[in-house]
Amino acid sequence: MELSKRLNWIIKYADKCKVIMDVGTDHGYIPIYLVKNKISEKAIASDINKDPLQKAKINASLDGVLSNVDLRLGGGLKPLRNNEAQGVIIAGMGGNLIRDILENDLEKVKNLDYIVLQPAQNPEILREYLYNNNYKILNEDLCFDEGQYYELFKVKYKSGERTTLDSIFYEISPIMLKENNVLIKEYIKFKIEKYNKILNFIKENTEAAERRKTEIKNKIKVLEGFIS
Repeated sequence: MELSKRLNWIIKYADKCKVIMDVGTDHGYIPIYLVKNKISEKAIASDINKDPLQKAKINASLDGVLSNVDLRLGGGLKPLRNNEAQGVIIAGMGGNLIRDILENDLEKVKNLDYIVLQPAQNPEILREYLYNNNYKILNEDLCFDEGQYYELFKVKYKSGERTTLDSIFYEISPIMLKENNVLIKEYIKFKIEKYNKILNFIKENTEAAERRKTEIKNKIKVLEGFIS
């Protein structure tokens, strides 16, 4: 079983533990790898749909680890019992949905040793939520795979852990800036290019449009300052 660059990158942040859960497991590649490589004794592979679980079951059988991969139907952390797992991985969903999954089962979240979150869209929404809602940020990282940038958060719930940031730092991680992440400058250039494209699409001269253009221009200026 050959994993994509993105999946290998996510797995790198999974600490060794007894039980780990992969939410939205799709084909089950992550839990299968974790069990085969003894990163976890048991893996819970959950999905909201039956078809991915059936594919995961076939893959786990072919790899000889079906007895250690517990397949569960359900959304978010609903299939998980409290204190059952030490780690959880939630990858490939939007930042809004990941935020909602955490909020909907906060009592389970509080007892986890770590959570690895890899949003497919809207990482800035997830970052703002994490920084302002009692999460200790253990790691943040970037990956570029098949023409797309991905952000990752490794966190642990910790009551009283709150950091309010300027809005720009919800888009560009202050941790990755400080650490001079190997991809951060290219990522910032990508963001600048995206905002310049948005500017070119705004053709109206209304008051709201002018406000939006000013806001984007200010953002571009700040982003350019990070790489100058």
